[in-house]
Amino acid sequence: MATKTKEPEAASERIPPMQRLLDNPFLLLFLGVTMPTVLYLMWGLMEITQIPIAE
Repeated sequence: MATKTKEPEAASERIPPMQRLLDNPFLLLFLGVTMPTVLYLMWGLMEITQIPIAE
């Protein structure tokens, strides 16, 4: 007695785009390094622009 598996149906099921995006470890590594870098850089530039000019 062989049971039918749902493998062909599961193979045709589409993976949501957000899941495919979050399943990529290199993309997560890239975002984890670049996002804090960019934010701290912007924060630093904003702080530098707030320093009053000496007379």
